[in-house]
Amino acid sequence: MKASLLTAAGLILGLALIVPPIAEAAELKVLAGGSIAGPLNELKTQFEQSTGHKLTIHFDSTPNLIKAVTSDVPFDLGVVPVDVFKDAAAKARFVPGPTIDIARVGYGVAVRAGAAKPDISSPDALKLTLIKAQSIATLPASAAGAYVLSVFDRLGIGEEIKAKIKAQKTPAEIPQAVAKGEAELGVFLTNVLIAPGVELAGPFPAELQQDLVFTAAVAADSKEAEAARAFIDYLKSPEAVAVIKAKGLAPG
Repeated sequence: MKASLLTAAGLILGLALIVPPIAEAAELKVLAGGSIAGPLNELKTQFEQSTGHKLTIHFDSTPNLIKAVTSDVPFDLGVVPVDVFKDAAAKARFVPGPTIDIARVGYGVAVRAGAAKPDISSPDALKLTLIKAQSIATLPASAAGAYVLSVFDRLGIGEEIKAKIKAQKTPAEIPQAVAKGEAELGVFLTNVLIAPGVELAGPFPAELQQDLVFTAAVAADSKEAEAARAFIDYLKSPEAVAVIKAKGLAPG
């Protein structure tokens, strides 16, 4: 009996020497674009369950993300609009090298559920629809909102419809304003406009369409760089790609 116990103990000791200890769970602080909240919140749960790591995600607009990145507040990685990396000071806070594109999405127009869908099939049709609208919900203080305003300018109606714009504070508030009847149209990223109480009238015409790209990188001073890279790798996995598609974005 004593010999058996000694043998068993030896086996256990041998396994301990062969099998490396399980890595300690990391707590990751993530900065992310507000318009990618849908898929990231779902993928956060899946990643935490499969790895044991814990994620805290702060969603915000591009101007605020740049302020956060360039502040003294620590973070481990970003999944942000590519515009963040156009700011030299912000880019310097990440590991040098190319970023990893995670998802992209274009722009469109939404109306209240059950309302007649306006014609936005051409630049002229979109222009007429915007001129006729009584109010337009969007988020000017964001990269996506800035592009929406630039489209209004390209159509030659930027000044004309300024008074119609109902500025929202977060992406989610745009479809909510339309659903409540506070705004006749919602004009923003199409994935944001796929929401309860509203219906997508359609995407911008091809001549005015542009994808907003969400890209990822590890923070240069992250103390959890390995876990941060693991999360970025996970965002490129088949499971994550399926969630990204289901939430109305295109992967990569």
